[in-house]
Amino acid sequence: EVQLLESGGGSVQAGGSLRLSCAGSGDTSSRFCMAWFRQAAGKGREGVATVGRDTITQYADSVKGRFTASKDNAGNTLYLEMNNLKAEDSAMYYCASRYCATGGNHNWSNYLNWEYWGQGTQVTVSS
Repeated sequence: EVQLLESGGGSVQAGGSLRLSCAGSGDTSSRFCMAWFRQAAGKGREGVATVGRDTITQYADSVKGRFTASKDNAGNTLYLEMNNLKAEDSAMYYCASRYCATGGNHNWSNYLNWEYWGQGTQVTVSS
């Protein structure tokens, strides 16, 4: 069983920065890929960024160049550094994980392909 706990959300003005963290416990071995999703009010859950077993990162086009995802050396904590935030980045941000083979972090942006989820942390960006 895997437990995920997000932190770091808050309110910030447009152009500001936030750093989200996702602490994993339970079976959080290096066999897992991890990802960030977000869901704004009235919208579907959107893939933001992912880090594979090989530490290769992938991003949604809407956040490329502004957000950076990373994991700590132990692979238990996932981070999302968010810079130049925009009002449209406002959403509940969720951490997710799933078992995946090396190089096998396919179809990451579909939330249905992820097994474990955190409770979320709210990000609000005011313009």
